[in-house]
Amino acid sequence: MNIIDGKAVSASVKEQIRQEILRDNLQVGLAVIIVGNNQASRVYVNNKKKACEVCGMQSFEYALPEETTEKELLELIDTLNNDPKVNGILCQLPLPKHLDEEKVIEAISPLKDVDAFHAVNVGKIMIGNYAFLPCTPAGVMELIHSTGTDVCGKECVVIGRSNIVGKPMAMLLLHENATVTVCHSRTKNLAEVCRRADILVSAVGRADFVTADMVKDGAVVIDVGMNRNAENKLCGDVKFDEVAPKCSYITPVPGGVGPMTIAMLMKNTLMAKRLQMSNE
Repeated sequence: MNIIDGKAVSASVKEQIRQEILRDNLQVGLAVIIVGNNQASRVYVNNKKKACEVCGMQSFEYALPEETTEKELLELIDTLNNDPKVNGILCQLPLPKHLDEEKVIEAISPLKDVDAFHAVNVGKIMIGNYAFLPCTPAGVMELIHSTGTDVCGKECVVIGRSNIVGKPMAMLLLHENATVTVCHSRTKNLAEVCRRADILVSAVGRADFVTADMVKDGAVVIDVGMNRNAENKLCGDVKFDEVAPKCSYITPVPGGVGPMTIAMLMKNTLMAKRLQMSNE
C-alpha cells in the first residue's frame, strides 16, 4: 500500500506554474469574492491567497458583508469581468441564503470562470472540448497520474453525483477511456458495485462511509470527503486504517485531494490568462 502525498504533488504543480509565469513574464490576477463570515470559507480564501503568492500571481480579495444584495454582488462581478488585471473570478460558496448561487455563477464570464461551474464550461467538459476543469476532479486525475496508473480500460466507480465533483469526475475518467459507474444514495448493492473498481473515488461527504468490504484488493482509492468524525477530527469518506491495507494506492485526509484543489485553481487561472491573451 502506498499513500499518495497530495501536498507533494500539489507543490510540484504550483512550482511548474511559478516557473511558467516567470519565464513568460506574465501578470496573472485572481479575484476571490467572499460574502458573509463563514469560517470554513475564510480558511479556504486564505489558502487561495497563499497559493497565489507561491505561484507569483496577484490576488484580489472582495470580502462583502452578509447582507450584500444580489444586485450589488452581480454589479461587482460585472466590474471584474471587465477588468483586464483580473484573469480569474471565484465566488466562494456557499453564499448566504438570500443570494441565488446559480445566477451568480452564470454572471461570471466563462473565460474567467476558473472554478469551471458556468454552464458553458460544464457543457464543454461533456463534449471533451474544454479549457478549464473543475478543480477537485482535475486534482484527482493529477493524483491518479502521479501513481503511474493508466486509466485506460480500467473499471472506475465514483460514489457521489454532485455537479462539483461526482459528475465531472465521471466525465474526466471517461475521456481517458475508463469504464465508469456513478453510484449514489439510491444505488442497489453498493458494496458489490464498488468491489469491481480498479479505481474508486468517493465524494459522498459521510465519515467512514467506505469500508474494507467495499474495496477490491489492489484498488486505487481516492477520498474526496472532508468530514468531522465523532471526536471532531478531520476525516474522509474512507475508513482509512481498515481500507488502506487492501489498496495499491490511497489518499489520506487531510493531505490528499485538498491541496490539489487549490493547485488546480492556480492552473486554471494561468490557463485563463493565456486564453484572454489569445482573444485580445
